[in-house]
Amino acid sequence: MKHRYYLILMLGMPAAVSCDDFLTRLPQDQLTPETYFTTETECQLFTNEFYNLLPGGDGVYGETDDYIIPLELSNEVIGNRTVPSTSSAWNWDRLRDINFFLQHSNQCEDENVRLEYEGLARFFRAYFYFDKVKRFGDVPWVDRPLAAEDSELYKGRDDRKVVMQHILEDINFAIDNLPSAKNVYRITRWTALALKSRIFLFEGTFRKYHGLGDWESCLDEAISAGEIFVNTSGYTIYTTGDTPYRDLFTLLESDQSEIILSRAYTSAIGLVHDSNGRFTSISMGRHGIAKDVVNMYLMSDGTRFTDKSGYETMDFYEECQDRDPRLAQTIRTPGYTRIGSSVQLPPDMAATMTGYQIIKYVGESRYDSYNTSENDLPIFRTAEVYLNLAEAKAERSTLTQADLDATVNRLRARAGMPSMNMAAANADPDEYLMSETTGYTGVTGENTGVILEIRRERTVELIAEGFRYWDIMRWKAGKRFERPFYGMYFNGPDEYDLDHDGSVDFVIYEGSAPEQEEGVVYRSLAEANLSEGNRGYLTLHSDIERHWDEDKDYLYPIPTDDIVLTGGAITQNPGWEDGIDY
Repeated sequence: MKHRYYLILMLGMPAAVSCDDFLTRLPQDQLTPETYFTTETECQLFTNEFYNLLPGGDGVYGETDDYIIPLELSNEVIGNRTVPSTSSAWNWDRLRDINFFLQHSNQCEDENVRLEYEGLARFFRAYFYFDKVKRFGDVPWVDRPLAAEDSELYKGRDDRKVVMQHILEDINFAIDNLPSAKNVYRITRWTALALKSRIFLFEGTFRKYHGLGDWESCLDEAISAGEIFVNTSGYTIYTTGDTPYRDLFTLLESDQSEIILSRAYTSAIGLVHDSNGRFTSISMGRHGIAKDVVNMYLMSDGTRFTDKSGYETMDFYEECQDRDPRLAQTIRTPGYTRIGSSVQLPPDMAATMTGYQIIKYVGESRYDSYNTSENDLPIFRTAEVYLNLAEAKAERSTLTQADLDATVNRLRARAGMPSMNMAAANADPDEYLMSETTGYTGVTGENTGVILEIRRERTVELIAEGFRYWDIMRWKAGKRFERPFYGMYFNGPDEYDLDHDGSVDFVIYEGSAPEQEEGVVYRSLAEANLSEGNRGYLTLHSDIERHWDEDKDYLYPIPTDDIVLTGGAITQNPGWEDGIDY
């Protein structure tokens, strides 16, 4: 099935230019808006370009934000964003392509084909506008291609609630008209339902936690989409093998029982990404999971790791024992072996800032060379829809134990974890997850405990899949970016056998550097920057003052060029100083 998606990608690349360029590359007597779009082939050729809106490579596994710490922090995390003059995020070219197709799709001679491809176009228009609303809040809604002299080019922003209503109309049309046959490389009805659950969980919780009102109806839409998907799609959870969670992200061709939509890769035609390089190289950012996120993983019996006496100062080997198996399928833990090898490896402290080295998406060592990975990258999967549905119902106060069993507990079962009990979670909310430093302070009400547990589950299950920044935005939890960024705990200068295999893996030294041995990583006490001076957590980026402004940082600034071009009709987002006086 992959070959069809490779074709989509190759066709989409040249089509990424504007519609006018696309249409004028061929003789006008053969291809004009009035004579094209009459067949399925023509509709497909034109709409293939829309797939370029989907993330790939770094856009999927490349998130950092508050729970994966890299060598260099993003401007969003540091809090030093400024108002740009231009921004690729404020770009509307693809919208014009979509609207152009919708304007001419009625020329298709087969009504069923026409409705399917209109559904595809409206799926992507919903996807496009969802990204704009997430970033900018209010944005101008435009549903037709605009000519150079069109006055609507200079219109102001529409209220986000108006735009979201249009998004709802588009995604519902897509759900009603896209094909129901599963296809892991093409947009289907099930992809549209998954997107709807994602969009309206975001919007409902964003409105709730930011005090915008009218949030209940959004969560109802997310719930409706999730229930239809769960009850009628036939998708389930991938459970093949001893480490199904890990394996799901390293398959060369996506599993079609859980994965709804993937971006396909193959070195045969040069479609590759660099997940192996990102997480194994010493020169690709040295990404590692933060200590407080590792703490969120439960014990294997379902109890809280952070309830254990002395959890704060456990060494790496001890803290990895008897944990949620997804921890060992997400980072290198004692006993780790590469896919295709039986050699046990400790964390490579030269390749990770925190010591908690990520293995998600990491395939065989033959893919460690730069940009050679060819495993498919999931974009929509059933696990996310389960989590969306459970969270929406919990926030809406309609969640039941049966709902948890049909969603979150299926994910726990795949991992070999005990089921989540709603009554127990609500009776004893986790103080660690309510902490101002390590958790989320905005959750209140009778479902506080289960909402926090669903957030834990979302963190563990969806880590490094591109969701975290936007989860932080919708939960109004940006202050998490200001907390200390910690890695592993070390009891001062010493030699450390991280995986207890009898060999030294890591040395923290004081004074002169010792004679170095192959396979051992050395770091001076000053470089380790331990949180308590001569002992404590690896402390990262302590030299960078991070500041999150609650009054402005949940939205991006509008580029000044666009404000000027519209004569001030496009206004700046609150709190952003752009020096323009309109």
